[in-house]
Amino acid sequence: MNIGKKIKALRKKNNLTQKELADRCELSKGFISLVESDQTSPSLSTLEDILTIFGISFHEFFSEEETENPVYCKEDVFVKKGEDGVTIHWLIPDTQKKDLEPIMVTLNPGTQTEPDDPHMGEEFGYVMTGAIDLVLGDKSYHARRGDSFSYTASKIHYLKNTGKTQAVVIWVSTPPSF
Repeated sequence: MNIGKKIKALRKKNNLTQKELADRCELSKGFISLVESDQTSPSLSTLEDILTIFGISFHEFFSEEETENPVYCKEDVFVKKGEDGVTIHWLIPDTQKKDLEPIMVTLNPGTQTEPDDPHMGEEFGYVMTGAIDLVLGDKSYHARRGDSFSYTASKIHYLKNTGKTQAVVIWVSTPPSF
């Protein structure tokens, strides 16, 4: 990674001269020039000061732009058919690289997903067909076709199909639990 080049691009994007950036970071113009020409590297503390001026984090600065195709085909979907009447479709194959995990869950009548332990993050769902009960801790909420749900995953949670027809739900977790 060319740190100096990225800093120079950010400086120009923010319409700052080397002197203006140096003044804001309490550095010398010469030091900024050396960094931008990759003749020296800033310490982590100094880099943090520079990035703060631009309003970006280390993660944003060091992440590479996505060059992969953002479209996933049906061949990319991983399907797990459980003997318990629950089928899970992982809709994107590389959730460990993402901030979210979208799945499609098909529940036959009288079945439920495995209870998910409390964890950091949020979850969202949309009932495409049928009806389900969303169980959060000791409470249960009914949702039917066209309904959506959203919650903080701070309690044991799972979906249950108590109806007489198959239910299909798009369920998105963040962060991924893969």
